[in-house]
Amino acid sequence: MMRVSLAFAMVVCVSSALPVRAQAPTPANPLWHEQKVKNYLPHMTWPEVRDLLTRTDMVILPVASLEEHGHQGPIGTDFLNGLERAKLIAQKTDVLVAPILFPGNSPYHMAFPGTITLPADTIQLVYFQAAQSLIQHGFKRFLILNSHGGNQVISRYIADRINQETPGIAVELGDAAAPFVKRSTRQEPREFDRHAGVNETSASLYLTPNLVNMSVARTAPLTLRPHLEKMLPEVVAGDPTATLVFLAESLKAEATGKGTSTKDMTETGVWSARDVKAASAERGREDSDASVNAAVAFIERWKQLRPLGAK
Repeated sequence: MMRVSLAFAMVVCVSSALPVRAQAPTPANPLWHEQKVKNYLPHMTWPEVRDLLTRTDMVILPVASLEEHGHQGPIGTDFLNGLERAKLIAQKTDVLVAPILFPGNSPYHMAFPGTITLPADTIQLVYFQAAQSLIQHGFKRFLILNSHGGNQVISRYIADRINQETPGIAVELGDAAAPFVKRSTRQEPREFDRHAGVNETSASLYLTPNLVNMSVARTAPLTLRPHLEKMLPEVVAGDPTATLVFLAESLKAEATGKGTSTKDMTETGVWSARDVKAASAERGREDSDASVNAAVAFIERWKQLRPLGAK
């Protein structure tokens, strides 16, 4: 018995002295870095969607674009920023986030490589049909989150079609959340800043920081038509009539003959009089928080006014 025990001990000692081979890591795509996000449809299984339907009948449909955003911003700025805000909303209140399309309506940016534009009829039809699919699964209320100015009329039309032609109920989320927005108290000069400028680049620095290259950011001089140049101070001052007619004519496709495509007005694609290098992640965080919190406040109020399952 002693010899057997001694032999066994020697085997154990020899075995423990041998080098241990590390297990090979599980193969994984080196480009994959996403973490699963709650209530984000592309990450969910169908049982998870079924479970969410026991808690909410609400869906956020981001409506975005693929278009130039100056030298510093990614083509996907509007899609990514809108989607990230939608996902942040869904962490604070139960609502499904269902991205449908990357591109939107951006014909005036087509002089810049990478921009993709779709006709308004195509965009609204795709979103309307997507909403019909979600209604069939049991979702009823739709929040159209537009993250590209050129889609404003399209987004409202999508909401109207859902309301007029389906059992669903829809609102344009920017309009709905506006009364709940806490206005910023920061002091800054009043300057023209509409596209790929300080505001939008700040949002990207907060929401998608590794996609922004501030080392190449630059603002080009604006080259507006004389009557628009004359109107600009009133637009900056907030005159509603001046703003309405200025935007009705500006940022229009080259084919319209208005001479107000993006390339006509700025060589970099930044449609802003401000120095884009003034953008900051802190500013982006403040604005994003205000937008997200206002949307959550509206959603919670709607849930009070129309509880889940109400007929």
